[in-house]
Amino acid sequence: MKALRSMRLWLVWACLACAALHAFAPAPTLAQGILGPATSADELAPPDYKQWEKTATRAEREIADRETDSVAYEAMRGYLVEWRDTFLRAQGINASRIASVRGQVDALGPAPAEGATEPDDIAQRRKELTEQLAELRAPVVSAEEAYQRADGLIREIDRVVRERQTQELLRLWPMPLNPANWPAAASETSTLAVDLWNEGATRFGSERARATARDNLPAILGLLVVGLLLIARGRALMERLTQTLQDQASARGRKVGSLLVSLGQIVAPVAGVVAVSHAITLSAMAGPRTTLVVEVLPAISFILYAAGWLAGRVFPKNGLQTSPLNLSEDRRREGRFHTAMFGVVMALDALRTVALPPARVGEAATSVMAFPFIVVAGLLLFRIGQLMLASVRNDLGDDEPSSFRNSVIDLLGRGAIAIGVIAPLLALPGYIAAATALVYPAGLTLGLIGVLFVLQTLVVDLYGLATRNEDGGRDALLPVLIGFLLALALVPLLALVWGARVADLTEIWARFREGYQVGSTRISPTSFLLLAIVFSIGYGITRLLQGALKSQILPKTRLDQGGRNAVVSGVGYLGIILAALVAVNSAGLDLSNLAIVAGALSVGIGFGLQNIVGNFVSGIILLIERPVSEGDWIEVGGVQGTVKSISVRSTRIQTFDRTDVIVPNQDLVAGQVTNWTRYNMTGRLIVPVGVAYGSDTRHVERVLREIAEAQPLAILNPPPSIVFMGFTQEFLSFEIRVILRDVNFSLSVRSDINHMIAKRFAEEGIGLTHIPREIWPASEPEVENGLTEAEIAALLVVEPPHRPQKDNVPKGTHVVDLHRQTEEEEDADGDGEADAEGASEGTGSTR
Repeated sequence: MKALRSMRLWLVWACLACAALHAFAPAPTLAQGILGPATSADELAPPDYKQWEKTATRAEREIADRETDSVAYEAMRGYLVEWRDTFLRAQGINASRIASVRGQVDALGPAPAEGATEPDDIAQRRKELTEQLAELRAPVVSAEEAYQRADGLIREIDRVVRERQTQELLRLWPMPLNPANWPAAASETSTLAVDLWNEGATRFGSERARATARDNLPAILGLLVVGLLLIARGRALMERLTQTLQDQASARGRKVGSLLVSLGQIVAPVAGVVAVSHAITLSAMAGPRTTLVVEVLPAISFILYAAGWLAGRVFPKNGLQTSPLNLSEDRRREGRFHTAMFGVVMALDALRTVALPPARVGEAATSVMAFPFIVVAGLLLFRIGQLMLASVRNDLGDDEPSSFRNSVIDLLGRGAIAIGVIAPLLALPGYIAAATALVYPAGLTLGLIGVLFVLQTLVVDLYGLATRNEDGGRDALLPVLIGFLLALALVPLLALVWGARVADLTEIWARFREGYQVGSTRISPTSFLLLAIVFSIGYGITRLLQGALKSQILPKTRLDQGGRNAVVSGVGYLGIILAALVAVNSAGLDLSNLAIVAGALSVGIGFGLQNIVGNFVSGIILLIERPVSEGDWIEVGGVQGTVKSISVRSTRIQTFDRTDVIVPNQDLVAGQVTNWTRYNMTGRLIVPVGVAYGSDTRHVERVLREIAEAQPLAILNPPPSIVFMGFTQEFLSFEIRVILRDVNFSLSVRSDINHMIAKRFAEEGIGLTHIPREIWPASEPEVENGLTEAEIAALLVVEPPHRPQKDNVPKGTHVVDLHRQTEEEEDADGDGEADAEGASEGTGSTR
């Protein structure tokens, strides 16, 4: 049986680091010996195919022999991987020369069809180039064939190893509850104790061992004192220091400091165990089995203390500390106990696996000794899963939908409960390997997810500390992205925990690094990286050019602001297109293979994206022709306002009440648009004036002309005009018509003119019109029911020239509007001016 998976947790990062170094390292030693050093692909020497044939033949023979152990398979797989990398690089031999010859062949034009002929000199040249191309491609073809063979052998080895792993998991061990198997377990345990005692006694009786111990006595005593002190008091001291930092709620960065200090709860006792182990080794009192146990003690202690530390972070004692679970203080205490006990079970079972390996003690003893640990671990998983479900219930209201976080916690909790039940049931009849492969990886998975939570919390706290906003870090985008990357980095660790080999991960990375063949082009991460770098450089140059045009060059030209914006936008679009084309060409991607996709996309555009494409084309037309520019006051589709920005798809218009309206560009190009201020800002203002009958019309005209000419924004050429519009039943109608230099100030000019009219008419004795309204009492019976004669007399007044509010008139009184017909006509005539005044409130404009 393999070593327990719990022993692999502390080795996971080291394995990944080795895999990464292997993936990113240059040509391996074996490959360098096979291929030889070179500065470029064209200078590579062909591989030694004779040596490769021997290696491949031996690999095929070992694969066919099913008695070969897994260690030999892994060693052979390593050699095959090196050969495969060698053949992959060899496929680039003569790459530039092959590309050049192919270009020459393409320059000759397509080969003649069957039965057709071409000039003799061209045919001869085509034949020479074809032979030359075949000769250049000969080593490439050999490398491709050898690559496929090596890759096939690697796949076959992986298949055999996976089959063995599956058979091992499904193998039935002796039943642990069978009393016949118990004596074997008891005998092996007692034998271990006796062996350890005998080794110690034998070493103590050896003069040479005692001499070594005496020589190293000062170092041994020092290490023992320091080690025992760190084991006994180090964790408690670090825990008190962490609690002190957490209680200082006002201290900036207390969360980060407390987390970093809390790591001492692992470092201090583990360092103490390392010191004690080293002291035992220096004493020369440990025999072979004792040395094996002593050497593994640091790893065992790491599992033990790491579980205790993680329990304190996931189920904190202090309510101020962030926790992923919504639990009460009692339930958190229970969670800390179960998590720490799971670490104890893992540590003890790992120690049992090292001290009493299955290959030495036998399957029966291993099954009996492993069964109690599996049952206890399953029970602890079951209780932890129940706590996770309780947290989800505490978070959810009556009708509140479950969040993604609660859904994940609920799934993990149910999975922990299921595994906590299934694993002991599998171990009961003797499926020890399957039960072990379930219960301990499940616990490690929950532990790694807890570590992920701690790291994400640390990122949030560091971001809040850097931005001096500790409360706003959780809502920021950057910590979320970093947390997502941490979650992705957790995936390889989980794969290793659940039984994946390091070779499996390196194989996935090798496939990813090699890329995929699409037509005649191989797409790899290197190609995408080169594409991204070249495109980023092109985009940066484009942005710099846009900035130079906008701030330095275009302001010195005669272009208006709209033209400048159009030039800057056009340069931006052109630069992005050129950067994309150069990037694709630099990456060596052949876009001709995408012709079918482009054809299908064009059909989709024709049906589903026609509006978007239409708006895009219309935006380009607007930027080129510029019938509408930024800052223009336009009217389109019943919307009036100032153009604030023109993008490729739409135009943003700000109305007079300061609201933004997004208008599709197609409406501006295909529809009717009124541009009030396209070429100039001048506009005409009309101010109507009603004068009472009996006034001198010439005198009124002269006064109004003086008022109009006195306005500073009025244009004197053509001069303002005063028009006597005619006679109404109430007043003499005049109009002041004046052209303003800036129509945006028409509202303020109108107000000034009205003030001047009121002032000058009062000085000149000119009367403004008023409309009398007559109110008389109702019939005699109604008077008796409601109003006295005094109240009726008070109502006989002359109202201003506006419609009376009938709701304010006492009941029983008839209101007669003597000029109702006239007012309705005035309303009809004045609708246009009212609309113009309302529209000009935002900019002071009236047409």
